[in-house]
Amino acid sequence: MAVRPIVISGDPVLHSPAKPVTRFDSALRDLVRDLYETMDEAPGVGLAAPQVGVPLRIFTYSYTDDDDHPWRGVAINPELLISPVPAGAADDDADVEGCLSFPGERFPLRRSPFALLRAHDIDDNPFELAAHGWLARIFQHEFDHLNGTLYVDRLGHSDAKAAAKVARKRGWGVPGLSWMPGVDNLED
Repeated sequence: MAVRPIVISGDPVLHSPAKPVTRFDSALRDLVRDLYETMDEAPGVGLAAPQVGVPLRIFTYSYTDDDDHPWRGVAINPELLISPVPAGAADDDADVEGCLSFPGERFPLRRSPFALLRAHDIDDNPFELAAHGWLARIFQHEFDHLNGTLYVDRLGHSDAKAAAKVARKRGWGVPGLSWMPGVDNLED
């Protein structure tokens, strides 16, 4: 297993739809192990393959809900069905979201409170998982990555302007930038 560098906003792999997985082999198992290790080291609650430079439709997730129920898994070639996103402005506390590919920043974004994930596991077995609250948010966030969308692409006008300012200030928005979990300090 290996921690992989996480690609930063601006790299083409993050802004293009990922390709379906067609081979469930040892290379896929290695990639999934690396995704888990990288996600855990970052630390994050989800990580999509494009975020480590691999344009495949895979994401991992790891989250413990308010009832102390752990949710951890991999979704390969997922489909996601969501209920309508509630109307109104995003709440600056309850709806705040971050992204390992836009590191160190958090902005409010409205998401659907319910998501139905249909995907395949590492052994190519189909499964279905209904999610509510933050787990539904995680699924939507990671699924967006597989479609070439970052959460900052969905922000309202004033937050989008603030995110663009951060990207300019940090020199993001160009290909080839990444950071290494456990090595790089992004708190500055």
